[in-house]
Amino acid sequence: MKLKTKSLLGLIFLAMVDTIVPFPILGVILMYVLLQRPPWFRNVVTEIYDEG
Repeated sequence: MKLKTKSLLGLIFLAMVDTIVPFPILGVILMYVLLQRPPWFRNVVTEIYDEG
């Protein structure tokens, strides 16, 4: 399974959990990525959009 598909499935799962649990999980993850800029996020984005 490609990383793009895994990422999409993970986001769908988090969105479903986010509707059940009244805690904004996606918002917390987004804030973490925007404020901390973890290296794993850049690697995932590079791998998804890599044309090679």
